[in-house]
Amino acid sequence: MAGGEGPLAGRVCVVTGASRGIGKGIALQLSAAGATVYITGRNREALEAAAAEVRARGGKCVPVSCDSSKEAEVAALFDRVRAEQGGRLDVLVNNAFSGVGALTAEAGRPFWEGASPAALWDQVNGAGLRGHYLCAAHAARLMAPAGRGLMVVISSPGGLRYMFGVAYGVGKAACDRLAADTAVELRPFGVASVSLWPGLVRTEALEETAQKDPSQGSPLFKKLREKLGVIGESPEVSGKCVVALASDPGVLRHSGKVLLTPELARRYRFKDVDGREVFHYLSVRELLSEAVPSMAPLFRLLIPGFVTVPKWALSLYASKFAVYRPILHSPPKASKKD
Repeated sequence: MAGGEGPLAGRVCVVTGASRGIGKGIALQLSAAGATVYITGRNREALEAAAAEVRARGGKCVPVSCDSSKEAEVAALFDRVRAEQGGRLDVLVNNAFSGVGALTAEAGRPFWEGASPAALWDQVNGAGLRGHYLCAAHAARLMAPAGRGLMVVISSPGGLRYMFGVAYGVGKAACDRLAADTAVELRPFGVASVSLWPGLVRTEALEETAQKDPSQGSPLFKKLREKLGVIGESPEVSGKCVVALASDPGVLRHSGKVLLTPELARRYRFKDVDGREVFHYLSVRELLSEAVPSMAPLFRLLIPGFVTVPKWALSLYASKFAVYRPILHSPPKASKKD
């Protein structure tokens, strides 16, 4: 459904960082649900290509070149939405992230050994955290007076445990906190704010990475390819989650929470675009199978797929006051000095 039909007909949405990947998947689903979607990015050519894909499905899409880390450009974006849509804004999805290249270049190095700690921090958290805060502030100026709206920040389990380095983890933890704290101030105005954790997503960039095997047969790349094919979710799963939340008249009950894509797929009863169930990465059966591969057949026989690690357990694990918390990912080692 698109072109004015669907559960979000007449709604206005902004999705940042939507020229490809998760952002584009969200834009595709929002437009399919009938919304008018403004998409942002820094690469105009890629942005136009994404907009063309949305329109090819019958959706309404407005591409806007915008660097989320620059307040003047963010302000201009929301001023344009205000002018063109009569002040209406129903959904903001903060997805922009510009740190993939920087994280890849610094992979394996402790945070203090990089060439420029400030540059790494800014590349990871300029658009991906500072920009989210700026967009949330400007979006709230439209949503709060209207007494409605939904803000979604795309985050990850990196906000809970060590993943990809210090700058990444701090940024993702802050994204979750951004959703929680903005929810407190927005609730009296009827605006919901949530953090969304996708699973392993089959983005263009990740699929390209999986195919680029420099050693031709590397176990790491082989495992990545296998996992993408078996448990990977499409970028449009996140879009289905946002559509479901935006269509839910009781969405305020979720406000301030961290939500998981497989959790929402079960709650709102939808599947991936290829008809497969959305893999639940907190499934006890799958976690045990990953930990003890030799026992996987038995685990899959005895443990139902709907049994998952409870969120209270995650909260205990993440507690800053925990007496004991295991390190699930080995941090990089400092290089030896002569």
